[in-house]
Amino acid sequence: VQLVESGGGLVQPGGSLRLSCAASGFTFSSYVMSWYRQAPGKARELVATITASGGFTEYADSMEGRFTIWRDNAKNTVYLEMNNLKPEDTAVYYCAAERYYGGLENPSPEYWGQGTQVTVSS
Repeated sequence: VQLVESGGGLVQPGGSLRLSCAASGFTFSSYVMSWYRQAPGKARELVATITASGGFTEYADSMEGRFTIWRDNAKNTVYLEMNNLKPEDTAVYYCAAERYYGGLENPSPEYWGQGTQVTVSS
C-alpha cells in the first residue's frame, strides 16, 4: 500500500494550494479518504474526509468554506484544495485511508502517507 502526497509548499497568507494524494496497492474506490494535518508541537487533527463514492464530505469547523476535498476514483487520487490560507494552517498534511466511514468523530485510518509540508508565511 502506498499513499503519496504532493503539492505542498510555501504560500503567502490569503493564497491557495492544491494537495494531491496518489494511492496504490488497495482498492481505492472502496475506501474512505481523509486529509489530516499536524502542526509543530500539536496533535494530528482531521481536516476533511470523503466517502468512498465521493458523495459525502465532512470538514473540521475551522476549514469549512476554505478547504474542499474531492476524489477521482478513476485516477486513484484524492485532492485537497485550500483557499484563503492562514499562518495557522502551516502544518504537515497527510492523507489517510480507512475502510469504513467514521466521520470526524470516529475516524479509524488504516493507511497513511508520508506527508507534505504546507507553510503559510509572508
